[in-house]
Amino acid sequence: MMEKQGRVGIGYDSHRWSEGRSLVLGGVNIPHRQGLWGHSDADALIHAICDAILGAVGEGDIGAHFPDHDPAFKDISSLLLLGRVREIMYSKGYRVANIDATVILEQPKLRPYISEMIQNIAAELVLAPERVSVKAKTNEGMGFVGRGEGIAAMAIAMVETI
Repeated sequence: MMEKQGRVGIGYDSHRWSEGRSLVLGGVNIPHRQGLWGHSDADALIHAICDAILGAVGEGDIGAHFPDHDPAFKDISSLLLLGRVREIMYSKGYRVANIDATVILEQPKLRPYISEMIQNIAAELVLAPERVSVKAKTNEGMGFVGRGEGIAAMAIAMVETI
């Protein structure tokens, strides 16, 4: 019997604010005066998680798999991309052990939406919600996030052999 092996990956994403777009984080539409600019739905949280998983299994980043110049990914739900990343991971013989992610933004407050984000992420990864952690932090007014120019998200994923 082969011993289980674990690997970790880290992901980061950032998007600038944009008028006339919906704010989608963790697959949740969040009421806000602005959304995020991007080719897909610009869900920075899901993008960071995708990159963490892809990194853990040695498959690069989401730009390599879902390029922003490909019209097939225009306005696509990032949860669908996460599902495709799950399939890439499975094809390499891994499954997610756990995800820990942080969204960094000044506004809006995300606490009311975090439980739904966790449920969405867990469902797409076929994972118990207890294995997904999502946190929100401000940047205390510093840097591009603090100036209200955009948001950032980072995630770490631990995967294990199936």
